Amino acid sequence: MGCLQSKTSNVQSPDDESLQADKPDLGNGDPAEQQPPPPSQQEQSQQQQHVPVFKEYGLAELRAATNGFSSDLIVSESGEKAPNVVYRGKLFSDGNRLVAVKRFSKQSWPDAQQFVAEAAGVGKVRHRRMVNLIGCCAEGDERLLVAEYMPNDTLSKHLFHWDKQPLPWEMRVRVAYFIAQALEHLSLENRKIYHDLNAYRVLFDEEGDPRLSSFGLMKNSRDGKSYSTNLAYTPPEFLRTGRVIPESVIYSYGTVLLDLLSGKHIPPSHALDLIRGKNMLMLMDSSLEGQYANEDATTLVELASKCLQSEARDRPNTMFLLTAVTPLQKQKEVASHVLMGLPKTTVVLPTMLSPLGKACARMDLTAVHDILLKTGYKDEEGAENELFGNLCANCVVNMKLSFQEWTQQVQDMLNTKKFGDIAFRDKDFKSAIEYYSKLVGMMSVPSATVFARRGLSYLMNGQPELALRDAMQAQVCMPEWPTAFYLQALALSKLGMETDAQDMLNDGAAFESKRQYNWRGG
Repeated sequence: MGCLQSKTSNVQSPDDESLQADKPDLGNGDPAEQQPPPPSQQEQSQQQQHVPVFKEYGLAELRAATNGFSSDLIVSESGEKAPNVVYRGKLFSDGNRLVAVKRFSKQSWPDAQQFVAEAAGVGKVRHRRMVNLIGCCAEGDERLLVAEYMPNDTLSKHLFHWDKQPLPWEMRVRVAYFIAQALEHLSLENRKIYHDLNAYRVLFDEEGDPRLSSFGLMKNSRDGKSYSTNLAYTPPEFLRTGRVIPESVIYSYGTVLLDLLSGKHIPPSHALDLIRGKNMLMLMDSSLEGQYANEDATTLVELASKCLQSEARDRPNTMFLLTAVTPLQKQKEVASHVLMGLPKTTVVLPTMLSPLGKACARMDLTAVHDILLKTGYKDEEGAENELFGNLCANCVVNMKLSFQEWTQQVQDMLNTKKFGDIAFRDKDFKSAIEYYSKLVGMMSVPSATVFARRGLSYLMNGQPELALRDAMQAQVCMPEWPTAFYLQALALSKLGMETDAQDMLNDGAAFESKRQYNWRGG
């Protein structure tokens, strides 16, 4: 429904032999003696229900999910040699699931099969301390990863760019603990290589719990750099050899500990000088005064020092990290969002619906047809000349056409549109589907209105899945067109997905309000 069938089932990842695909998706992954009791069966079931099986998505679906990769939805972007952008998106075919979509540069992964294989391997890793990878896309020149969306920003934001309050000590200790859990799980899964662990790779979910991004399990390109941070924070062995080893991840964990202790970026060499000189107070964030016991701070400082040893063999392993930070948890019963001062926000949904929105809400297909007929093509600027313009653009590319052939193609396209519109007006929906389908194949630039009309025709013929697909395509053509959202809501209702349909109605109403505000000069 709106996505390609997954082709990853027969793709072997380089690490497939070491991954146990039959084990539960969200296992504990940590030694029982170092952890709180493992989740109950009910909790595990809920976790697995919330994390879908990894699959390949179609480019059209991800384009729709991100409003055509709108700049308004950019969460982060990198300007490295292998640039990439992360967007916030909504998968309409998956219950309006919020996701993060990472879009690589076209040159980053030239081999599509290799990209899918790498992503599929990462997608098998599941853990409650990870931002789990749920899909990818490799169509044409596009290379995209899809992961769970984390709504409460990065560790970098909460440490270095906070607005209301600095991150409290207990929350900083929890970050160190949860990330150690994630790294230990990755180690057990034989995924010991993590690229560029830093404060930007740690994100906070809806509960305020810190999680380690799965994006760090893949390079920014097949042959790209593993580290984008300042050279002062890069593991010494990577500077010497250009290779990442498991001990490199431990070094990077040590730099994150420095961030947590100091609340600012301190080069490891400078921090080690302070530690050797026993100037621990100069290392500590002054905003934490009175929040911690000196022995706890000393434990973290000493752990950071061990992680930052110049020789890789002198650094501890992930189990040592977990053993060291576990006893520092003093307020385990307090929820993370409480510690961080994050309010439990209730989303206020818009309630004002246009006549089309109301007709879709009550599933009145006749009323929807009348409104679409009356609206015509006026929502698409220059739509009356669009078909002619599209064909002209095609003919400029193909100069071999004679004037007579060119004129005939223009006439064929206009006639196809005319016959489709007549069939739609006369409620001959089977013929409308045939003519509009032919028209879609003729047009180099698709028309949102044509998709909307064909979508309603599918609904009239009892084909809601195809109607939903067309409504999504209409949204790709016009990302903020309320009609596209209303028609998706109608199709979802026909499919029995009432909650999703209500979300789409509210999205449509929000864009309707935005449009009216702009028209009034607001």
